[in-house]
Amino acid sequence: MLLSASKSSLLIIDMQDKLIAAMHEPERVIARSAIVLKAAEALSLPILISEHYPKGLGRTVDHLQSNQATLRDKTAFSCWRDDGMKAHMIAQYEAGRPQVIVVGLEAHICAMQSCIDLAQAGFAVYAVADAMGSRQPQSEALAFERMRGVGVQVVNAEMVLFELMENAKHSQFKVLSGLIR
Repeated sequence: MLLSASKSSLLIIDMQDKLIAAMHEPERVIARSAIVLKAAEALSLPILISEHYPKGLGRTVDHLQSNQATLRDKTAFSCWRDDGMKAHMIAQYEAGRPQVIVVGLEAHICAMQSCIDLAQAGFAVYAVADAMGSRQPQSEALAFERMRGVGVQVVNAEMVLFELMENAKHSQFKVLSGLIR
């Protein structure tokens, strides 16, 4: 199934200062996540940002903060297992947004657990592989393998952009396609 802007929301998981510094290729993860965030903002998708234990791991990196986002602290690894985040995502689903685009950290822990829980709850989940990271590349590969096994669609940032726009005549085409050049 292709993504639809009218049926999608964005979930940014734990892209925090102290955590991102320990990731493999942190610049790639931030840059690709920022592309997806800018697309979500331009297309008016609901945006939910989680911060895992911000007292210890810091706040969301500057490039991924958004005035259009709802920010929630959590201690559960899976966003679905945090009552406030779960309620927010259920509300989005009930409002006709069953597709969740997911970026974040760590691919094999919080991002994977969130994606699997969301898929098992009936959401169509799109894990943006180039906008996720772990300390070790092998951990990322294992996470994507497990996600695929439960029906999560593993995509990249460019796929997300062009699926959400649907057509080169889209009013945001020039702006959003310019993000990947």
